[in-house]
Amino acid sequence: MTFDNIRIVLVNTSHPGNIGGVARAMKNMGLSRLVLVEPRQYPDEQATWRAAGALDVLEQAVVCSTLDEAIADCQFVVGTSARERRIPWPLLDPRRCAEEVASRAGQEQVALLFGREDRGLTNEELQRCNLHLNIPSDPNYSSLNLAMAVQIVCYELRMLQLGGGLPAQAEAQWDAPFSTGDNMERFYEHLEETLIGIGFLDPVAPRQLMTRLRRLYSRLRLDEMELNILRGILTETQKYIPKPARPPQDGSQEG
Repeated sequence: MTFDNIRIVLVNTSHPGNIGGVARAMKNMGLSRLVLVEPRQYPDEQATWRAAGALDVLEQAVVCSTLDEAIADCQFVVGTSARERRIPWPLLDPRRCAEEVASRAGQEQVALLFGREDRGLTNEELQRCNLHLNIPSDPNYSSLNLAMAVQIVCYELRMLQLGGGLPAQAEAQWDAPFSTGDNMERFYEHLEETLIGIGFLDPVAPRQLMTRLRRLYSRLRLDEMELNILRGILTETQKYIPKPARPPQDGSQEG
């Protein structure tokens, strides 16, 4: 999927800092086409400051006087909406909306509309859209900052663009082989001996301590370097364990 055909359209934004925040959110996720419809205060140094490293997105932004001008060449328009409408309209959450956008952006010009900070898009503006988008925030505090809302939608698009480029589960190129069964058994013997020596494990009443420690380390899957580190710690610990008194040598007599 290419982002070249996707534009973020901000309608009548009141605070210039939010424009800069949106530019930064877009660039974080790889989008660059920003359209501003009649911003109340722009250009402005607050927008520049909030954009941080996304000044190129601001510099390339297109400023329009009407929404008609901003979406004149678009074949698919999505409008963000937080309110229920009297007349039902096709409505999706950001994840499913991103899938819809991705399926069209290869061949069509797509616009994602975000409304005013205090009241969003008007009913008339939403009626210009093919699809409505709602971010399912907690009803106890549903208000989202404009840049946050844009970031959520752009993130879902980014995840689709990456596709199979991300591992399905945590992976790493390990720098040491995983420890063998024999080495783990030697470690457990060393660990048990040390715990008894420091008085933490009572061999008369062990209370499943070693079993639980085995379960812990088995779950972690130690590599050989990690195992050597742990055994080194045990060896150093044993140096501080008092050695038992040596019995008198055979043949010794009291004078």
